[in-house]
Formats: sequence, structure tokens, C-alpha cells
Amino acid sequence: MTVPEPDAARAAVVIVGGHEGGAEVAVEPLAEQGPLLRASSAGPLLESAVQQALEGTDLPVCVVPMTLGRDPQLVADTARTLTWLTRGAVAGRVMLAEPFGNATLLTGWLRVAASRVVDPLGAPDLAVLLTAKAANSFDDAELFRIAHLVKTRGELPRVEVAFRGGDPDVAEGVERCRQLGARQVVVVPADFGPGTDAPMAGAEDGGPLLMPSEVSGMLATRIAAALLKLSRGDDGIAAGLDADHNHGHGGNPWRESDYDEG
Repeated sequence: MTVPEPDAARAAVVIVGGHEGGAEVAVEPLAEQGPLLRASSAGPLLESAVQQALEGTDLPVCVVPMTLGRDPQLVADTARTLTWLTRGAVAGRVMLAEPFGNATLLTGWLRVAASRVVDPLGAPDLAVLLTAKAANSFDDAELFRIAHLVKTRGELPRVEVAFRGGDPDVAEGVERCRQLGARQVVVVPADFGPGTDAPMAGAEDGGPLLMPSEVSGMLATRIAAALLKLSRGDDGIAAGLDADHNHGHGGNPWRESDYDEG
């Protein structure tokens, strides 16, 4: 396979999101990159976005799974889509970047976000309620683990978890904080979405987890690393295929024959 040299470290960028809302996240313009396209899931929507990028530019196409670390299935599904898509003439033009985030980064981002709301208030009777869109039992359970790390590694009196559209929901999460003695509850999103779908009495909005400039900065880092790997003959797709291995989703291991026609 002949691998094209990166064009001044530029690429057309496709971001693909899952239950964490990464496809809709606000991004500052990626000045050093080509066009930015979005796909709200792997599969046909991602395939369409990649095809559009390939037809609209001669630049290589970099696909970035927009997970903060709680959606390994998005990474694996993206890799499967690209494996099927990159056969033939477009081989060597499409690359899969490392996921936008991981559990360690998410823990750190949440600690910073929580500190922003705790420090100005300085209140021992404050609780931070981490929220995310409900997904599945495994990815939701991961947020409870991360919340424990956020609490134990910081100076936060209370850190609780709730899910938009799940159990416990945000209203139940706020009530639990109050039952535990909190007089102030600040809602901090643990995904790319808002902390809550609507203003809620008794809770303050902690703002977005990451600002658009922070999102674009992290994207630029992932894209640059993917371009470097591509110049060395590694499109990153094979590494993504087993991202959800042993994650408990119950799916069978990926096999190339599953995508064969016939």
C-alpha cells in the first residue's frame, strides 16, 4: 500500500459520536485542517460522511471517535465501518485517530470542572452532581466508578451521579444530594451534552465540561498523531477493532467474513 505524505499536517476531519453526544459538540474552527464533517453514529451515517470528505478534497480523511472514555463500542463500530469502507481505491486515504478521550482524561476533566464550581462557593454543604445521557448498564456503571475517583482524588464533599433519561434521573439525583445534607447542588455534565435538559429548581448549572477551544485543541492533537502514524503506514483501523473487547456488550468478536458479501 502506498501511503501519501501528510500535506502540511492537514486532513479532512470526520467526527463520529455516540451516546455521549460527541457529534454535536461545539468546536472552534480547526485552522490547520481541512473541512469538518459530522456523523452521529458509525455505520451508514459515518460511511456517508467519509465518502463526502473523500469526494470533496484530495486531503487524507481522519475519523475521530468522539468518546470521552465511556463508549468503547463506538470506537469498535467505527473501525468496522472503516474496514469495510477502505477496501480498494481509497485504501491509504482514510485513518482512524485514537478516541478523543479516555477514562483517565475524563476523570481529570471532571475534577477540573468540579473545582471551578466548588472553589468560588467554598461551601462544605455543596454537592456536585455528575450527569450524562443514559446509555447501557456497562457504560453507565463506568460513570459511577469515575465519580468515585473524582471524589477521592479531590477536595469535594459530595459527588453523585444521575442520568438524563435514565435511573436515577437528574431530579432524583438532586433530591439524593439534598437528603445527604447538601444545601447547594451543582450539575456538571460528564459527556458533551448539557448537565440537564431543562432548568431545575434547587440545582445550579455547572456549565459545559469542555469549552470549544479545549475540544478543538484535543482534536488537533489526535489528528496530528493519526497523520504521523499514517505517514508510517498505519491507518489506525486495526487497533480500533477490539476496543470493546470484554466490555460486556454481549456481541461476538468482529470477523472480516461478517462483512463479506454473499
